[in-house]
Amino acid sequence: MLELIGLLAGVVMGILVPWTIPSQYSLYVAAGLLAALDSALGGYCARIKGEFHLSVFLSGTIGNAAIAAFLTWLGQKLGIPLYLAAVVVFGTRMFQNFAKIRRELLTSKQKRDTINQLDIVSSQQEDQR
Repeated sequence: MLELIGLLAGVVMGILVPWTIPSQYSLYVAAGLLAALDSALGGYCARIKGEFHLSVFLSGTIGNAAIAAFLTWLGQKLGIPLYLAAVVVFGTRMFQNFAKIRRELLTSKQKRDTINQLDIVSSQQEDQR
């Protein structure tokens, strides 16, 4: 629930606060946002699995953003669009994390249903004794 509140607050702030990014920083911001989205999906996936650690999440977010910014900077210095490497990697990881989240949510419901059915069967067997 807290994630949805944060998302809604961010969307409302984005709509209400008229702020523009200078064009020379647009590639850096795009790569950083992609890294942040990848980290957010990875953190949510870890949270669903019960494996979330704040230190891992924060270090991954900062590290991913730093690598994306470095690749963008290096690519601009060399005249090669190296930021595309970050786009491909983080984009791929986002799809993989989304697939893991979807799979975990679907199988966790099936697991709960199976456990509930086993509870019903065991309680019926106890009643028969």
